[in-house]
Amino acid sequence: MRADARRNAEKLRTAAVELFRERGLQAPLKEIARRAGVSHGTLYNLYGTREALIDEVVTDLAADRLDEVSRQALAMDDAWDGFAYYIETLCELQITDPAISDVVTGRYPNAERLMAVCGRAHDAATRIIERAQQAGSLRPDFTGEDLVFVFATNSVLSRAVRDTAPDVWRRGVAFTLDGLRTEAAHPLPTAPLTPQQVYEVMGNIAGG
Repeated sequence: MRADARRNAEKLRTAAVELFRERGLQAPLKEIARRAGVSHGTLYNLYGTREALIDEVVTDLAADRLDEVSRQALAMDDAWDGFAYYIETLCELQITDPAISDVVTGRYPNAERLMAVCGRAHDAATRIIERAQQAGSLRPDFTGEDLVFVFATNSVLSRAVRDTAPDVWRRGVAFTLDGLRTEAAHPLPTAPLTPQQVYEVMGNIAGG
């Protein structure tokens, strides 16, 4: 890569990180190019697609954050506390970092490196869920697919309340956690979605 191309790529990476964290991964590519001081064509010449740019600038950041949250949750002595910490911390990240919100809900399945990070995060979440269920504190019918929808719901809420009532998400999460305790459980009216159904539904949300 020529020196001028390297400089442009670095400027684009910096601008993309800033805008993705301000607005989420759907931030306009033209705005990223404008902030970087390069043409829209230069962005496409260097990265080709939004997903390629996301993989370049977001994946490592997301991996660091999600891995650390999982590690902290699994290290807690009390399994319920670890489960609650995991949900509360990721929901807070959805408020403060829109890019992480989009990562958690898997909005860009064609970003291959990022999806690998999401897969690792899902595996960790499964361990966190099973640990709390084995301890008897989390209702036994809660699944990893259900957890995706906790985060998807919070993602929608986070975008709507960010400027009006930025802390109101905590109320919703508190209600959710109370309802997930074993002693609060009642029979559910339907079965959970399959992983494939979750993939399709989240794709519909991303497309909307």
